[in-house]
Amino acid sequence: MNPEFVERRVGSPLLRKVVGVSRAAQWNRLRETLDSPSWRSFGIAMGALAMALFLALYSGAAAEQGHLAIAGMSALSALALAAWVGLTVVPALARRTPLGWLSYQIDYKVTREGMVYIAGILVIALAALNTGNNLLFMVLACLLAGILISGLLSRVVLGGIDVRLELPEHIFAQRTILAIAELNNTKQIVPSFSLSLVSEDAPKPQENGPPSSAARILDRPVYFPHIPHRQTVRQNVELTFPRRGVYRQDALGLRTRFPFGFLQKTRRVDSAIEVVVYPRIQPTEEFYEILPLVSGELESYQRGRGNDLYAIRDYQFNDSARHVDWKASARTGALQVKEFAREDERRVLLVFDPYIGSQGMDARAAERFERAVNLCAALAWHFYEINSVMEFRSAGFATPRMGAGEIVYDILRYLASVTPLKPQVGKSFLDTLGDAPDIFKIVLTSHAPGTIPSHLWNTAYFLFVSSL
Repeated sequence: MNPEFVERRVGSPLLRKVVGVSRAAQWNRLRETLDSPSWRSFGIAMGALAMALFLALYSGAAAEQGHLAIAGMSALSALALAAWVGLTVVPALARRTPLGWLSYQIDYKVTREGMVYIAGILVIALAALNTGNNLLFMVLACLLAGILISGLLSRVVLGGIDVRLELPEHIFAQRTILAIAELNNTKQIVPSFSLSLVSEDAPKPQENGPPSSAARILDRPVYFPHIPHRQTVRQNVELTFPRRGVYRQDALGLRTRFPFGFLQKTRRVDSAIEVVVYPRIQPTEEFYEILPLVSGELESYQRGRGNDLYAIRDYQFNDSARHVDWKASARTGALQVKEFAREDERRVLLVFDPYIGSQGMDARAAERFERAVNLCAALAWHFYEINSVMEFRSAGFATPRMGAGEIVYDILRYLASVTPLKPQVGKSFLDTLGDAPDIFKIVLTSHAPGTIPSHLWNTAYFLFVSSL
């Protein structure tokens, strides 16, 4: 390209106009900032204090020259100006200044580098006291000032930060999810550096079953190197929940070693995060073994429930002889069979019996119970994938009979927090299933086969927890 053409284009009136507009916009923004009440009050205060300083100096000079009356009036005027600034301007500035960061509770922990630094301070202090060397006292003062500056800068960095943790709506156990950690710096001028979002310490969840309410959500620190003022920074976080249950995060922590790394400062941030982790939806060997049996029982039940004639078709080698239509066969000269409509196709009642029976609850029984919960969740998800009409029942919980897509997450939410129950006295939970004779039932139960009500065997398929 021709250099002369480039020079001519850069120096064109249009470019000069754009640059001028940009500078004018910057100047307007600066003027609007300086025209704010806070900056006007600050300017007035600085001017009044400068005048008070001038009057105080003039009063000293007048007193040395013997003009006592002028010196007294100048001193009184300086005091009056200083008092006016302290009584009127300073409170107004304090009301407009966000000082909430001064009330933050910050926990301090000395790092390994800090221990070395403190040891050095002690050595310098002993040497200064023994020798009386002024240079050592100056070095000691600088070292102590470093600790003071570190604490002040840490409070500035930790202050004015809002924390937000976004999680997906549906979370399954042992499946990695992508969460979003967000820090919003509300400070007007000062940025923040080297912050880590951490979880406050909490008791470990129990080994089997759902976690306790104190189980934490954030299991690793999330590092933010720089958060500019009045801006929001986000980080993606991969989380994995080992077990089903309800997880609560009562508090998060903002942690930093800025600026020198001598002290680790942590600011506690209260949070009210609660997530429900569904049981693991991952087909196991038991699921692959049971699903063909369940499907076969359900198919047989559906075929047996058909009463309406759907069609007459040619005979196939796997058709039953009792379905042969002899009149149609004689008329056509070939075997014809009747095909009936399926009234209850893809309709199932899934039942989870949480009562553990009289055998009690030990570690092995708890493990089998967890397998039963995972199997029940896998079956519910299977019927959701094939678009079944489903109903679910358990102790104290039931869903209406409707499309599985409308109730599957309600079922998973219940299974996320279900716990074993002690056996009932009197009527069994399974006795209540007799009010639904028109739908096929899949029942997961801890009861022995001999305790199952006899009227359920023809319309239900039982999965016994003891065999899992």
